[in-house]
Amino acid sequence: MAAPQGSKLKLLAFAGSLRKDSLNKKLIQAWASIAQKQGVEVTLIELNDYELPIYNGDIEEHAVPENVRKLQELCSEHDGFLIASPEYNGAVPALIKNTLDWISRPLENGDSGVSVLKGKVCGIAAASPGGLGGLRALLLLRDQLAKLSLWVAPSQFALSKAPDSFSNGELTNESAEKALANIVQEVRGFYE
Repeated sequence: MAAPQGSKLKLLAFAGSLRKDSLNKKLIQAWASIAQKQGVEVTLIELNDYELPIYNGDIEEHAVPENVRKLQELCSEHDGFLIASPEYNGAVPALIKNTLDWISRPLENGDSGVSVLKGKVCGIAAASPGGLGGLRALLLLRDQLAKLSLWVAPSQFALSKAPDSFSNGELTNESAEKALANIVQEVRGFYE
């Protein structure tokens, strides 16, 4: 695929958790820093700043929430995405599913919202206190993103026993840093 417009790859990054002290928020912050060290421009957003109702066609029919339009615009301005997802009961959290459902709704000009995602690249990772590190959610997230016409980097990363890998909010696990850096390289390679 041809390189994106401009001199730097631009990625939109977020965690699929609203909790203030979320392990996945810590993971996405570390991942954004790793990507920036590789020359990638990263916009790290907090989904708490884009509060959305649960998707409901009646709400959409009346008026698409302004935060949906803001997220669609952000997606259109970026070449790809980095997503850190918790695992809730072996699945992708409702927050990520709901955010993607809203983003995929028609744009103001009537075009499909999927157009702001289609053909872009996405790296995925998870952090969990459990032994699988959120792996089951990543398998489902990969499938969900592919159905929205995103190319998901071949490698993914699940950080098990995640509380042991952070100190004062900073990622201290060297193998985790290497795995995240590898995914960034795969994301960059999509455009090279």
